[in-house]
Amino acid sequence: MCPPEHFRVTYSINPWMDPAKPVDLPLAAAQWEDLRDRYRSLGHTVEELEPRPGLPDMVYAANGATVVEGRVLGARFAHREREAEAEAHRDWYVAHGFADVREPEHINEGEGDFAVTASWLLAGRGFRSSPLSHGEAQEFFGRPVIGLDLVDPRYYHLDTALCVLDDTVDGEVMYYPPAFSTGSRAVLERLFPDALVATGPDAVALGLNAVSDGHHVLLPQAAAGLFDPLRERGYEPVPVDLTELLKGGGSVKCVTAELRAGPGSLEVSQAGA
Repeated sequence: MCPPEHFRVTYSINPWMDPAKPVDLPLAAAQWEDLRDRYRSLGHTVEELEPRPGLPDMVYAANGATVVEGRVLGARFAHREREAEAEAHRDWYVAHGFADVREPEHINEGEGDFAVTASWLLAGRGFRSSPLSHGEAQEFFGRPVIGLDLVDPRYYHLDTALCVLDDTVDGEVMYYPPAFSTGSRAVLERLFPDALVATGPDAVALGLNAVSDGHHVLLPQAAAGLFDPLRERGYEPVPVDLTELLKGGGSVKCVTAELRAGPGSLEVSQAGA
C-alpha cells in the first residue's frame, strides 16, 4: 500500500473525480491507516511504498503492476498525469527481490484491469487498458486471458465492477452486470454461473472494489446490500470507510496491490488511484 501523503483531486480522469470537492487529507490518512491495520489484524503482511511528491494518485497501488507467482508485469498508464507512477512501482519490486519484472509495451493499469483467478486472468478493456495488453499478459504469465468489455464510464476499471472472492480452481466472483457489454455478461455467466450479482446501489458505492482472502471480504461500508449475500456463501464481510479516497475514484481494492509470491500465498502492498 502507499500512504496518501500527497493525495488530492486536482484533475479529473474518471467520473468520480471532481476538483471542486476538496479532500480532507487527515481523514483520508486515517481511513487508509484503518484499512492497513485491519489487514494486519487478519494476519496479512503489508508492505508500504513510499509516496512521491507530485503523484497524488499513487495511493491507488493496485494500478502499479500485476503479480502472479512472483512474476511482475508493470503498468503503463493511459493518462500523462499518472505516467511517472509506473517507474516508482517497478523500482519497488526490483528493490524488494522480485527477479522477473517486465516493463510493458502496451497500456495496462495493473490490477485495475487484471483480476487473477486460479485458471485465468480476467482482463478489462474499454476505458483505460489497451486490448493489446491482454496478449502481452498471456505471453508473460502463461495463462489464458479472458477479455471483458466495460461499457459504463463509472466503472472505468475492471476492479470497480468485479471482485474475485475465491481464487481456487472452483473460484467465485461477484460483479455488476450492467457495467459489461452483452457479450461479456454472457462470458461471465458461462464462467461463473453461481456468481454473486450486485445491485446498482452497491455497485455505485464501489462495493465491488473489494479484497477477499478467501474468507474475509474487505469492502466499502456503504455497500451494505452485499453483506448478507456474502455471509450466505460463507464469507465474512469486513466493512471499511474509505469515503475520502472515493473522491479519486477508488476504494479498498484500488489501494491494495496483492503480492502473489507463489501458490497459496497472499500479501498486500500499499501505495496511492
